Amino acid sequence: MKTLSEILNGIGDVTVIGNRHCTIKGIAFDSRKVLDGFLFAAIPGAAVDGHLFIATAIANGAKAVLCEQLPENPEAKVTWIKAENSSVALGQIASNFWGNPSDSMNIVGITGTNGKTTTATLLYRLFKELGHKVGLLSTVCNYVDDKKIDATHTTPDPLETQKLMTEMVAAGCTYCFMEVSSHAIAQDRIAGIDFDGGVFTNLTHDHLDYHKTFAEYRNAKKKFFDQLGPKAFAITNIDDKNGMFMLQNTSARKLTYAGKTMADFKVKVVESHFDGMLISIDGTEVWTHFVGNFNAYNLLAVYGAAISLGADKEEVLRIISMLQPVDGRFETFISPTGIYAVVDYAHTPDAIKNVLSAINEVRTGNETLFTIVGAGGDRDKTKRPEMAFEATMASDKVILTSDNPRSEDPEVIISEMMKGVPASKTALVLCITNRKEAIRTACMMAKPGDIILIAGKGHEDYQEIKGVKHHFDDREVVREIFNVTNPN
Repeated sequence: MKTLSEILNGIGDVTVIGNRHCTIKGIAFDSRKVLDGFLFAAIPGAAVDGHLFIATAIANGAKAVLCEQLPENPEAKVTWIKAENSSVALGQIASNFWGNPSDSMNIVGITGTNGKTTTATLLYRLFKELGHKVGLLSTVCNYVDDKKIDATHTTPDPLETQKLMTEMVAAGCTYCFMEVSSHAIAQDRIAGIDFDGGVFTNLTHDHLDYHKTFAEYRNAKKKFFDQLGPKAFAITNIDDKNGMFMLQNTSARKLTYAGKTMADFKVKVVESHFDGMLISIDGTEVWTHFVGNFNAYNLLAVYGAAISLGADKEEVLRIISMLQPVDGRFETFISPTGIYAVVDYAHTPDAIKNVLSAINEVRTGNETLFTIVGAGGDRDKTKRPEMAFEATMASDKVILTSDNPRSEDPEVIISEMMKGVPASKTALVLCITNRKEAIRTACMMAKPGDIILIAGKGHEDYQEIKGVKHHFDDREVVREIFNVTNPN
């Protein structure tokens, strides 16, 4: 518990009407979660405006209300905090309420379309190997040092984030690596976090259902770097055409990484094999358990961030050689007859292109490459034909199937994907709505030595259909069909 004046400390541009010294027992932005003595934050959302639930929050016991618009007759028994942007104010208030945990750790945010999960997770594992206590906020899972906590969003809401960071500090964590989504940046969900560094991976087609235009999506990413302070570092991939754009207005120390151009951190793929690749980082060769040019960039981003945080180069490279791929990211399985299956989270056109490029880099060319892919419902529809196009251009056979259709008809989604299949490639494409049957069909068609890419869901262990989540795990399905217990 803290007084309202304590949790408003250092927050400018707010007007307070009422008792500044009332005791605040908790914070909520969902009126249903308000308890006696809570502060309720009225957040204008894309679908619902929290201002509509102020009366409910007060009835549930709210002692203070954060809002952008005061009601016509504000209740005198409640303290009102009027802010220009209640989302930003909520992040700052939450940070104060939980003791500003980000001030006690080195916080590095990773943003971009692809590679966020791999980069953040590998940084977490690397710094654990360096002997530090570390936190992780990611799409796959959150960690408070060794304690695993299920993740529901790529970037949690500001209250959950501050709670988790407080747990990290209490557990002795001195580093935290977190994925920063474009939604979180646009919605100011990262307000109140003192970042010590930021990493930009790449920018490709995604989330246009929310951001509407590519420029809006790009600007959301840039906003993260614009907000970094002068003591932080900002590392960008300058092989991406938007790489330097991200750093145009940042106050942070600017650093670059690349595989094709001159940069502060450089990588080159020396050899590629199905079980790993030999890469050169800043002139030193290191064997890794990763496959694909895109993973070379991810590893370089990890290296660059670690060096920027003061880690020893030799130790970093030694640990990079030991790191294993993240769950559901180029996770490989081999059947007793020698059929390869690759499960990967690739769910954007560029990600599909990258993972297929990685497979084609290491295959002999004599085997058949099958790709199984779908597209999520209630999400960016414009990427659906592009995903199918990339799959058909780099595969021998393609099966279009269901992903997480959510409220949409999966067959309609598949028909929209088919629009991206060139006329010359339609004979190579099958449409099988049932995802398990699609995987089973590819496995039955495949011969020893053939490769099957199962794209889109990766680590996910559910399939959402008509608003209901059903247990479904691509990896479990492959193990069952292959009759194997462990990935290779």
